[in-house]
Amino acid sequence: MHKPYILIVDDDQDILKLISIRLRAAGYDTATANNGVEAMSAIALQRPDVVISDLRMPAMDGMALLEAVHHAHPALPVIILTAHGSIPDAVSATQRGVFGFLTKPFDSKELLHQVATALRLNGTHTAQSDTEENNDWRAEIITRSPQMESLLGQARLVAGTDASVFIQGESGTGKELLARAIHHASPRHSKPFVAINCGAIPENLLESELFGHSKGSFTGATKSHIGLFQSADGGTLFLDEIGDMPLPLQVKVLRALQERTIRPVGNTADVKIDVRLISATHRNLSVEMQNERFREDLFYRINVVGLEIPSLANRREDISLLANHFIGIYNKKYKKKVHGFAPDALEALIAAPWPGNVRQLQNMVEQMVVLATTQIVPASLVQKSLQDESNGIISFDSARRNFEQSYLINLLKLTQGNVTQAAKLAQRNRTEFYRLLERHHIQANTFKN
Repeated sequence: MHKPYILIVDDDQDILKLISIRLRAAGYDTATANNGVEAMSAIALQRPDVVISDLRMPAMDGMALLEAVHHAHPALPVIILTAHGSIPDAVSATQRGVFGFLTKPFDSKELLHQVATALRLNGTHTAQSDTEENNDWRAEIITRSPQMESLLGQARLVAGTDASVFIQGESGTGKELLARAIHHASPRHSKPFVAINCGAIPENLLESELFGHSKGSFTGATKSHIGLFQSADGGTLFLDEIGDMPLPLQVKVLRALQERTIRPVGNTADVKIDVRLISATHRNLSVEMQNERFREDLFYRINVVGLEIPSLANRREDISLLANHFIGIYNKKYKKKVHGFAPDALEALIAAPWPGNVRQLQNMVEQMVVLATTQIVPASLVQKSLQDESNGIISFDSARRNFEQSYLINLLKLTQGNVTQAAKLAQRNRTEFYRLLERHHIQANTFKN
């Protein structure tokens, strides 16, 4: 387990040495930079847990560094240290989000106290109390990316609250893994974590899955069913692909979040719930709201804290780490002894576009472990897997979307854009058929005449 890592920024070499000695004696790892420009380069290589910066420096001063740090890593605490301390400086620094403000000559106890407080509030344990268990909450997330570390820092902060979290990211980036990590780090960790993909369940069944139903409430309801809101009571409910949820159901989810009650299908009485909601989507909900496919009031209710997972292409330093991690998993599964990748094979992996992100990488590594005839995966096998992936089978969700779109287009061609006739042929009511057209961005008028 790594010790908390502190970056010290000052153009005075004596100050850098003095602070480093004090922090290392207290059990922290440190690095130094002579100005803000060097500091940003150091942060890009490895995200620190706290930054301590002088205020007056050449090239980029402490306040400019503060703004740059908060733009790239909003949750990273910055402590400003200066010999030019004054009330205006302190007020300005505080208003712009500085964590702490100390004047030279500094008091060592006060400095250590501020560092320890920053680490605790930032979700990082102090060196003295750091144990393997402290990071169990994020054990499934494999990364050394500064972007991901910054994201995890924010996730750790929000985990201690009951605020609704909205996770955005491309398919395959690990949105559910992040949601699980937040749950494990929260006070609700001993209660259920319940996940559902809103886009994978037919619209007429989704309401029953979420809210439950009573016996006889509709055809086929031969017994009562407890919905996922009740199943997750006391814990966390994760609604993946919430952007695919139909508008009528969005109203009911909004009411559940506002009133903290639900009403199962066929019931006349409300049921109280105690659920922390985390939701996610790969869609741009701003666009969906503009096109009236997603409710604005629900968006603000679920997006109390927004987190965005970077694509694998934007965290390429994690590719070799993840690939070797997956090799270990599939060696056990298939009883193989693959030790790693040849250098040129690893270069090919790192240079690949990865449109399917971590999920695509995992699938490819499994394929390569199965097909490997040597202990080191050669570049030829990587290239073959990349080629097969680009020409191969698409995911089930993509296949279903493609089928639905093709099916709707063929119906509208056949009926020359007559939605009523097309809906009858599809054995769907007009309202539901219009929703399908909206979901696939199809304009019926295009097919008339």
